[in-house]
Amino acid sequence: MDRKIEKKTWNSKRILTIAGITGIILLVGGSIYFTSGKSKLDVDTERITVSTITKGPFQEFIPVNGVVYPLTTIFLDATEGGVVEERYVDDGAMLKKGDPILKLSNVDEELNLATQESQVFAEQTQMQISHNNAQQNTITKLNTMADVDNAFKEAERVYKLNKSLYEQKALGLQDYQSAKNMYDYQLSRKRLAIQILKQDTTLVKQQDDQAKEHYSQMKAALALMRKKVGSLTLRSPIDGQLTSLDAEVGQNKKQGDRFGQIDVQSGYKARVDIDEHYLSRIYTGLKGDFQFADKTYNLIIKKVFTTVTAGRFQVDMQFVGTLPKGIRKGQTLQVRLALSDETQAVLVPKGGFYQQTGGNWIFKVSEDGKRAYKVDIQLGRQSPDYYVVTQGLNPGDKVITSSYETYGDIQELILKK
Repeated sequence: MDRKIEKKTWNSKRILTIAGITGIILLVGGSIYFTSGKSKLDVDTERITVSTITKGPFQEFIPVNGVVYPLTTIFLDATEGGVVEERYVDDGAMLKKGDPILKLSNVDEELNLATQESQVFAEQTQMQISHNNAQQNTITKLNTMADVDNAFKEAERVYKLNKSLYEQKALGLQDYQSAKNMYDYQLSRKRLAIQILKQDTTLVKQQDDQAKEHYSQMKAALALMRKKVGSLTLRSPIDGQLTSLDAEVGQNKKQGDRFGQIDVQSGYKARVDIDEHYLSRIYTGLKGDFQFADKTYNLIIKKVFTTVTAGRFQVDMQFVGTLPKGIRKGQTLQVRLALSDETQAVLVPKGGFYQQTGGNWIFKVSEDGKRAYKVDIQLGRQSPDYYVVTQGLNPGDKVITSSYETYGDIQELILKK
């Protein structure tokens, strides 16, 4: 009877094959493990920058550009439209307050002025006529009052005389009563005349006051019209230099158009552009400095314009102390704007290393100077020249601050001279 022979699953050939494959995998894995992350690279020290960590004064500042402007500028705008009839000065002229710059012609405004002047003259004439008529009327009433007063006095005299004679039985009742009636009549006339004269005086005064007020308003309107026509001759409002003059003879200018500006020559300021990233940290009183003709000059922020345009905003900075000799309007200044007070800090010079590490690690040179290895660090504030080291390095340490672009994942550098 035949017996079925079972086939062995793990024979020696199969075991050797699996062992060989496993060995190859382990060899490759070990090679990758021991060569990745732990690799070394020879580096010529002449091709790198080695910097020393220091502790010293640090002040955070940013480099910004400023343009020199006059301290005060007055813009010249057309208060009335018209055609440029004459130019008295050229661009760049030094002017005194009140000096004429140019003259506009506006026929409509000049015609309105002539009409207004005629109306004022007519009103003045009419007011004088009315005043004369009122005076004549008052004189007539005064004459009437004089007649009434004279008649009253005569009636009063006769009445008193007849009363005395009547009391003495020397005059009859009829004559006495007639004298008394005449006296009462003249007394009533006098009272009425006094009332009429008083009312006339009040009315004349009111009419006179109203006429004067109306005339005064017309004169004010005339003065305003004369001022408008007078403004057709543009004059310098202050002492200064005329700049940016935009007006040619025959050119038509509308109301509100700008002719140019007057720059006061009493001083200068710098208008500085700053990235909007710093908007929350900029305020009046911050200081800066710049180099001019091999000397350092100081500035201070006096005004902040918070409107952001194209990612930037502006501030006005005034010069502190001596004004740089020879500085001119329109010059560009490279200003170091301080964002903090000066403090002591651990500093690492800026370099290309930051582009690859983001400030999270750096190659630190060993004490013998023969190798450099990765160390974790933390960086804080910065200036154009330095980063502040908050963790990972100490004063006296040496680090590589040049670019790490060709190092890849190298963990250790062997420094060769």
